[in-house]
Amino acid sequence: MNRSQPLVLGIESSCDETGVGIVRGTTLLTNTVSSSMDEHVRFGGVIPEIASRAHLDAFVPTLEQALAGAGVTLDEVDAIAVTSGPGLAGALMVGVCAAKALAVATGKPLYAINHLVAHVGVGLLDGKDGGREPGTAPQLPDNLGALLVSGGHTEILKINSITDDVVLLGSTIDDAAGEAYDKVARILGLGYPGGPAIDKVARTGNPKSIRFPRGLSQPKYMGTAEEPGKHRYDWSFSGLKTAVARCVEQFEARGEEIPVADIAAAFQEAVVDIISSKAVLACREHGIKDVLLGGGVAANSRLRELTGQRCASAGIRLHVPPLNLCTDNGAMVAALGAQLVMAGVEPSGIRFAPDSSMPVTSVSLPA
Repeated sequence: MNRSQPLVLGIESSCDETGVGIVRGTTLLTNTVSSSMDEHVRFGGVIPEIASRAHLDAFVPTLEQALAGAGVTLDEVDAIAVTSGPGLAGALMVGVCAAKALAVATGKPLYAINHLVAHVGVGLLDGKDGGREPGTAPQLPDNLGALLVSGGHTEILKINSITDDVVLLGSTIDDAAGEAYDKVARILGLGYPGGPAIDKVARTGNPKSIRFPRGLSQPKYMGTAEEPGKHRYDWSFSGLKTAVARCVEQFEARGEEIPVADIAAAFQEAVVDIISSKAVLACREHGIKDVLLGGGVAANSRLRELTGQRCASAGIRLHVPPLNLCTDNGAMVAALGAQLVMAGVEPSGIRFAPDSSMPVTSVSLPA
């Protein structure tokens, strides 16, 4: 195996995207994604069984397209990496079974990796789709944080080593930010997925028209730098969702037209305000000088804008991958897999099982 510049194939199937990516070392060769999102629209959210069946249908065509796009064959691949968790159990099972079958058929080593840590791995990619010119991918900074915001996760991490030392500083204790967007979009009649819909409508609204709550921001939760509260770096969006629902009910009870744009803008401001402020606080108090913003909600224009402003004011460098690498994809899985190979980490073998609640502190599964 070429450990200096390994050719790694990555497989992602944790939710509704079937992703296959191929990297050589830190150079991205191809990132092929097949999404089943359109099949979930009429339900207003991802239906696990539908997602699993879509993965089954899409995997082989996506794999063939990725290999053709990279101009390589399975025989040339040095290792295979697959998302083993967290995610939807059935969806994970499809990807893991496919990866195990490929590993057995080809004799290639298999790495079972963490979906969340993989989002950080894209920060190491260069190449035609990696956001930098080939050969310019940086090493991860010593003091690196990662703010991951998606439909299933909202977390701030400290990355001591991307291959074996990831620390969870804070997370949501109920709804993830993306989940809150979907629920509020449903309340406002904006459809699914809620993130892009609210982001678009909010641009014509007044974010100061309504003051929605910022969860876990009271002193009893925050504490102080010397004596941190239990939820100093954590988030809660369930109460915010309820506040929006009550606001809409009040307009309806009065027989007034619902100011959708204003409510969307005020809701979005509440979300990005508390996410960015707590993330920057965690970075400052843990000596983090660089932070990577990842996950599907990283595509939100206001989140990128406000987080960028607050990071700049705090002397923190914000890194945002290209939008196609923020959402779930196989390239990020391959990128983390390549890092594990180059670090000499032993492969996972084929005896592991997918873990829908795999903790972020577990970068990969041991043999």
